[in-house]
Amino acid sequence: MWIEYFSRVGSAMVVLSLLFGVVAAGMAPPGPQPPCGSDPTPAYSDLDKPPATGFWDRSDPARDWMPPICTGWTVRGFSTLTVIAGRFRTTAGAAAVRTRVGAVSEMKGMRYWSTTHKDWRTLIDDAFATNSPTSVKRRMDFSPDEIREGASVYFQQTDNLSGKAIYRMHVLESTPDRLVFETENVTTMRYLLYPLFHPGDLQAIYFLDRESSGVWRYFSMVRTGTNASGLSSGHEASSINRAVAFYRFVADIPSNLEPPAQR
Repeated sequence: MWIEYFSRVGSAMVVLSLLFGVVAAGMAPPGPQPPCGSDPTPAYSDLDKPPATGFWDRSDPARDWMPPICTGWTVRGFSTLTVIAGRFRTTAGAAAVRTRVGAVSEMKGMRYWSTTHKDWRTLIDDAFATNSPTSVKRRMDFSPDEIREGASVYFQQTDNLSGKAIYRMHVLESTPDRLVFETENVTTMRYLLYPLFHPGDLQAIYFLDRESSGVWRYFSMVRTGTNASGLSSGHEASSINRAVAFYRFVADIPSNLEPPAQR
């Protein structure tokens, strides 16, 4: 009798555990969804409003998120993941958008709101185009013809915290109505000589879609890899403010325009 009782209790516990697991999985915050044949998550903000933002880190249930195939990212998970989704006004055509993306030297002096210092700080101390991943010789910014589908170009950027690194920009799509490109560090990034990101640890992908003759949509995801230094984890407000600074650069909005995304 006792054996039968415990057998029934055990079976009930298994069923409850399975049900709880399903419920918990259903309640787990989903990872982001870029605009690849479906509506993005988070959704684009309304026109003339600040961009929508999202942030996940390694403590989040979604940390094992598998990137959609359209990103080209094949590695599961992240240490941090920052997403920006907005709309901006511009009468510029696709060539002008490609010119803006290729104007890496103009990122020098880009500012962001520092939640640590409670004021506007310079985010990018220096930036310039190079001819290869091993060259540190400055060249002219990339022309719109160089920001073409399938192309890879390289640039060096000096971040106010993670220092100097060379990045690869790879163009996944380039049409009159859509531009998709990704970037990743190809050299190690350090904070006070301590390695924060080894090559490939800092990835970003950007989706720019023409909504109408005067409006473009912008969606970006910035991911730090699972092997990135623990010093880069967390820092939600700072990560969002940094990502919004680049959104403002592409949208030709002053990077220190009040109010910041996060105080």
